[in-house]
Amino acid sequence: MNMIDNPVSAKRLARAIISDVAMYNKEKVESGIKNDNIFDVLQEELEEGRQHFFSRVPPELNPQNVFDIAMVDVLIKRAGKIESSIW
Repeated sequence: MNMIDNPVSAKRLARAIISDVAMYNKEKVESGIKNDNIFDVLQEELEEGRQHFFSRVPPELNPQNVFDIAMVDVLIKRAGKIESSIW
């Protein structure tokens, strides 16, 4: 696997990984948003995605921030239609 050296490509990869986590775990996402524990509910899946992402993105692209921002964008912002006390 090739390392990603472009910030735009790194963001795209992070969003794709997290989109896959969300797509394959729809019930967990819905439950996690409703109960305000989405990161706990998806901890295993997100950690697996994070490890894959870190294996492809070098430290100089600040992979932790890129991945965290993508998590909020994909898991939280897109879940705005799910009823929850957190809104």
